[in-house]
Amino acid sequence: MGKEKQLKLENQICFPLYSVSRLITKAYKPYLEQLGITYPQYLVLLVLWEEKTLSVNKIGRKLLLNTNTLSPLIKRMEKNELLTRTRSMDDERTVLVSLTEKGLSLKDKAAHIPQDLLNLLLNEDVKLSDVILLKKTLDSWINILSRDSESMNDK
Repeated sequence: MGKEKQLKLENQICFPLYSVSRLITKAYKPYLEQLGITYPQYLVLLVLWEEKTLSVNKIGRKLLLNTNTLSPLIKRMEKNELLTRTRSMDDERTVLVSLTEKGLSLKDKAAHIPQDLLNLLLNEDVKLSDVILLKKTLDSWINILSRDSESMNDK
């Protein structure tokens, strides 16, 4: 592919990924507004619904977010009584994040959201098998790019 074609927007893999990401986040918005949370808060809750208590660093690793991005988000969630922060007894430098009853109660209210979003994505052109394959490919890219990012940070 020539240089001119390489630089055409229509030939970029990043643009459709960026656009779909924004549009999916927008599609989540009405569901999450009913719960009184934002999409990044939803991601934190998803992680904590799996494991009731995690360190800020572990949440950041799971969500691929830096602490400077995650800390203000967690503080807002604590202010909204969705979670609590405590210092670890084993290492006072470690901040542990735990769900409150309010944060845990949102799990049942949010249970339908993944299926609702999946239903929105499926049609005669896009089958469940396509979505599964895309998710597998994206997970692979996340692993590849995360490793590259970590090795660049080590330099």
